[in-house]
Amino acid sequence: MKLESTKPTTIRQPKNEKEPALGGTLASVFLLGFFIIFAWVSVYFLFLHRL
Repeated sequence: MKLESTKPTTIRQPKNEKEPALGGTLASVFLLGFFIIFAWVSVYFLFLHRL
């Protein structure tokens, strides 16, 4: 009985392809994060004000 090796195979991109620029993605994530933080802080201060 012969056991086959179970080495993980890696998929390599061709050397001539460049990775896409992710600057827009980073900016979008930061804007969304700032909006979520702003919304939470606003609701928190509204809650404190109404106590």
